[in-house]
Amino acid sequence: MRIDLHTHSSVSDGTDVPETLVRNAVDAGLDVIALTDHDTFDGWNAAVAAGREHGLTVLGGVEISTGLRGAAVHVLGYLPDPGFGPLVTELQQIRAHRNGRLTTIIERLNRVGVHITRQDVLAVASRASSLGRPHVADALMARGYVRNRGEAFDNWLAEGGPAFVPKYAPPTAEAIALVQRAGGVAVLAHPWGRSSRRVLTPTAVEALAGAGLAGLEVDHDDHDQADRDELRALAADLGLIVTGSSDHHGTGKIGHELGRNTTAPEQYERLLDLAGRGSAGAGGSEPAGETSGGAA
Repeated sequence: MRIDLHTHSSVSDGTDVPETLVRNAVDAGLDVIALTDHDTFDGWNAAVAAGREHGLTVLGGVEISTGLRGAAVHVLGYLPDPGFGPLVTELQQIRAHRNGRLTTIIERLNRVGVHITRQDVLAVASRASSLGRPHVADALMARGYVRNRGEAFDNWLAEGGPAFVPKYAPPTAEAIALVQRAGGVAVLAHPWGRSSRRVLTPTAVEALAGAGLAGLEVDHDDHDQADRDELRALAADLGLIVTGSSDHHGTGKIGHELGRNTTAPEQYERLLDLAGRGSAGAGGSEPAGETSGGAA
């Protein structure tokens, strides 16, 4: 069984609509994927329905933007109740700030001679309900300022860049607790990649485990082999689940093809057990994480 527990669709900053993401996952030889769009559940229903059609198990998930001691830390929440009010409210607040900061980002770009409008961003964002800097990057591509998202971040949008604007993010421990209260399973995304490495020390991870953290995304392209070995040992010491995934964004992120990293079946079963699903959905006959509506 091949399992990829971190993927994105065009509902956030991926480039594939959920149905296309599912078809591409089948073509990549995957048996299970988790749809973990940024700060929204809005792609779940379409992905689960497509998964049923194509014999692929789709887990409903979310990647929550959080903050820990001034650094951005991302929490993957698997199989939370999408109607759990406190989590829905928190995600709405995060998305509202994402939308609001677009104005400031665009104003800062305009001041340095890069002329795009909010409408340019909304046009490329299409059906996305969770807007972010990648959509600004896509607007810059459409206007011919850059060739890809990476150039846009390097030139203007990355932390410290002339158009960088921080966004609201709940404390990491609080987000983990919300996922747990919603009946879900919380895993740290790419913990030793990007800015999160400096704050996610073994001591900090142990404290988060005490607050309800259930796992670490170990096998991710932000981690070299030494990182993976150390994180795997840390997870073993703390009794945490070990996951692996592609962090696929379609054409929006180079080198993150579906199935590039995968989760071991026994670790997937541990995750399902923690969510109270047992072997539900294993093998694709009945997708786990199905919803009846109520997206954030």
